[in-house]
Amino acid sequence: MKQLLFYGKKSNLEVLKMMDSDLGAKVKKLRISHGLTQEDVAKALDVTPGYISNVENGRNLMTLRMLSYYAELTGVSLDYLAGSVDKNYQSTALDNELLQLIQKMDVDAKEKLIATLRIWVKNDTVL
Repeated sequence: MKQLLFYGKKSNLEVLKMMDSDLGAKVKKLRISHGLTQEDVAKALDVTPGYISNVENGRNLMTLRMLSYYAELTGVSLDYLAGSVDKNYQSTALDNELLQLIQKMDVDAKEKLIATLRIWVKNDTVL
């Protein structure tokens, strides 16, 4: 997983927890709809039944590898399990990347960047 960075008001961890609350419900619903017990799933994924219980109740996050195995086990796509990332989160991630790059620049490079951005905005080529 990427290093924990903060984007706007929500951290990566907060976004993962939001995804996880949805994920736990999906994991449980899929398990039950396939007539599987937590023990059945645990054996198939080579984990403990307690781990599956914790995932279903939002106390643990599944790794990407576990998500992939679970998707295969239940016949769903990884996209279905993981869901999608909020567009506002994606936008603030871009803003954060820009800020990180700008912070590495010296004063002269920052002044050139500002001048370039002013030209783009003035000419409405970026907007």
